[in-house]
Amino acid sequence: MIVYVNGDSHSAGAEIANPHAFAEDDPLYWALGRQPHPDNLKLSYGCEIANLLGAILHCDAESASSNDRIVRTTWQQLQGVQGLPVSKPDLVIIGWSTWEREEWLHEGTYYQVTASGTDDVPPELHSKYKKWVVSQDHITREARMLHWHDRIHRLHRDLTDLEIPHLFFNTYSDFSAIRRGQITTHNSNIPPTEHNWNGCYIDPYDPQLSYYNWCISQGFKTVNPNSYHFGADAHRAWGEFLFQTYVQKVLTQ
Repeated sequence: MIVYVNGDSHSAGAEIANPHAFAEDDPLYWALGRQPHPDNLKLSYGCEIANLLGAILHCDAESASSNDRIVRTTWQQLQGVQGLPVSKPDLVIIGWSTWEREEWLHEGTYYQVTASGTDDVPPELHSKYKKWVVSQDHITREARMLHWHDRIHRLHRDLTDLEIPHLFFNTYSDFSAIRRGQITTHNSNIPPTEHNWNGCYIDPYDPQLSYYNWCISQGFKTVNPNSYHFGADAHRAWGEFLFQTYVQKVLTQ
């Protein structure tokens, strides 16, 4: 059995046991590139779920990942890379990143950009990046939220058609504005409404069920006051929560 996990730093287990977010930051693992540091991955919620299922974990999560990268690499896994045969995963778990992040392809390399204004991009992209960061206002963020609401639902439908069990959750951002009817930038007279996720998305319209807020509500603290990441105890609890409440249901649908 194969459990495929994708997402950002939360799914990569950043800072659980090792301060290096990327394996390549550690001289012992530089050849692994931007993969999760092995010390962190083995304590992540994905590993917890794989252990509970007696399954093999394949984790494509990457710190600072955009949802663009998550969708791209998930499809690469499902379709095969360079014609190599791929074992279809028995379960796909995705923790979605914040809506404003984007992926830029430049001269054959993908760059993940965030609204932090501190991302490392080539000199040729510095001007574009500065303008993009400045443009991240309420209207832009809301438009991106609506885009991802529909784009994630399309992936849900695709995975359903392929008969691949899957479970999605929000790590930090959520779609609660849609449930509250507080969309201000939609041009249509018909406001966006909630999608039917058939139990495959941990209520994306409830901010308290995002990974971050759930951990806080359970009394877990971040690894340090300046971090948004949680330790092994929170990952273990989140993995058990997903397994007991959702995973077994989606596997038998």
